[in-house]
Amino acid sequence: MRNITLSADDDLIERAREKARQQKTTLNNEFRKWLSQYTSNRSEAQRRVQAYRELMQELSGVSSGGRKFSRDEMNERR
Repeated sequence: MRNITLSADDDLIERAREKARQQKTTLNNEFRKWLSQYTSNRSEAQRRVQAYRELMQELSGVSSGGRKFSRDEMNERR
């Protein structure tokens, strides 16, 4: 694996690192994923499907605690 050096605003880097920590990953890992997607020959539709699947995977651990929501509650706009 090869190393590269990138330049970015200090605040932006810190916010990105914090977001990665919250997602229990690293900035390096997120960059590798982005680089792979950026260089892929897949269509935009395929990229969106993959992004959707990744989001659903991230949300798979989210729970309502067993609470059932009414139709009105699910459609409520805040």
